[in-house]
Amino acid sequence: MNPSQGNAVQRPPIDAEPVLRLAGITKRFPGVVALNSVDFDVRPGEVHALLGENGAGKSTLMKVLAGKHQANEGKIILGGEEMEFENPKHAKRAGVVLIHQEQSLVPEMTVAENIFLGSLPKKWGNRVDWRKLREDTNKILETLKCSFQHDDLVGSLSIAKKQMVEIARALVFTPRVVVFDEPTASLTDHEKPVLYDVIHSLCDQGVGIVYISHRMDEIFHLSHRISVLRDGEYTGTVNTCATSEDEVTRMMIGRSLELDHASKPSEFGDNMLEIRNLSVKRIFEDVSFNVRKGEIVGMYGLVGAGRSEVAETIFGLRTPVAGDVVLDGEVVNFRHSHDAVAAGIALVPEDRKDQGLILGMNCRDNMTLAGLGTVSSMGFMKGSAERTVYDKYQQAMKIKTPGWRQKVGNLSGGNQQKIVIGKWLHTHPKLLILDEPTRGIDVGSKAEIHALVKDLAKSGYAVLVISSEMPEVLGLSNRIIAMYDGRVTAEFDGDSVSEDELVQAITGMGKPSPTAAVTG
Repeated sequence: MNPSQGNAVQRPPIDAEPVLRLAGITKRFPGVVALNSVDFDVRPGEVHALLGENGAGKSTLMKVLAGKHQANEGKIILGGEEMEFENPKHAKRAGVVLIHQEQSLVPEMTVAENIFLGSLPKKWGNRVDWRKLREDTNKILETLKCSFQHDDLVGSLSIAKKQMVEIARALVFTPRVVVFDEPTASLTDHEKPVLYDVIHSLCDQGVGIVYISHRMDEIFHLSHRISVLRDGEYTGTVNTCATSEDEVTRMMIGRSLELDHASKPSEFGDNMLEIRNLSVKRIFEDVSFNVRKGEIVGMYGLVGAGRSEVAETIFGLRTPVAGDVVLDGEVVNFRHSHDAVAAGIALVPEDRKDQGLILGMNCRDNMTLAGLGTVSSMGFMKGSAERTVYDKYQQAMKIKTPGWRQKVGNLSGGNQQKIVIGKWLHTHPKLLILDEPTRGIDVGSKAEIHALVKDLAKSGYAVLVISSEMPEVLGLSNRIIAMYDGRVTAEFDGDSVSEDELVQAITGMGKPSPTAAVTG
């Protein structure tokens, strides 16, 4: 049974006095009350999940706890003693460690230097003890079963490996409370069980764990209790073993959600995209598939299978060594992404913060970035035209923001993703490529984006969705392309494929599906 279904008994609540208690925490920002008198506690040896939609206040509450923000009102009580953390370093010394959702590593430094940054082992003369640094780092990496080395530059690591470095930093201290904020968002299926083992080990040592995630299966697998925030206010706490995913969802957004498979588009036109035997040296080889007008094609596979690289090649960011990209019946050879945009291709990238947005710019300016020619004249921006574009997509996509002047970096993940999608819809593309469109997004925003994607396809868009989430691929796709180790291993009908068939195909165990010939 899926642990998030029904009332499956998982971990009974721990009967102990809290190691940490937050009482009446209120945090105000200019024009916004981010937290309003929120209570929360964690018991020793407990995994206490903190849930809520994007913008509900979860990360803000944890930043108050970790000393990054100071509360306007309320108390932090750790081990029975009231504390005031002036900064994150102060909080760490007291035993409160926050593992960030946004990675805070120094790319130019080694893994060892990043893990012990601020607490490098010293020897006589206040010099760094490099031998001890290597030994201590290797012990931590061995515990986490990491495949990289202590002297690797962090900038050379994948996103998933960088996340493991972030987790390793927490083990340097002797923590009393560890906060995991979306820790598996960038981890592979192989790395997730290692993280779970680390969490169980910390619990066995009496450490209290705060676990923030939008993945319900993780929440129900790991946690003892679940607390929910909505719009900056505390809505309640339930024991995990006595609740269900549906009840928790109602607490978060006030209603139940189900992915409606029946609402998929069902009428398709001619091929908008054809990929013929496309190859990029040492990354992927002999990839072929198609996407029809009005169709949603899902691309599913493990991290490193080559999915994102295929999308980048279609978009002109990589140069193929063989094969053809055919758009609307014509072979295209894009030298760079500008050519792809001009031809009618839009790519919503996997990493919205680094690749999709300029976080220091406001919402309006981000929304019009991909189509500046439509909102400018003789090299000058037309503010009224920019506002018209912003207002159109802000209303259509229900983007929650105090106004267009708000910096995108201050928005929740779900609203940031809507800005990225709106930016590309403004270019009126023929082909929309969505790479991990709902990564790190709450269930409410996820459902809205799913509905939007289906509506776009029904209006004639050809849509290619790349996702690591099986329910998302199954719920959205008319057809599914499975990839493993740089190759297409199978093609499935999205309504008839089983989860077992998909798993076999993306792990190299399956045989090409008989529906692979279904190309219209």
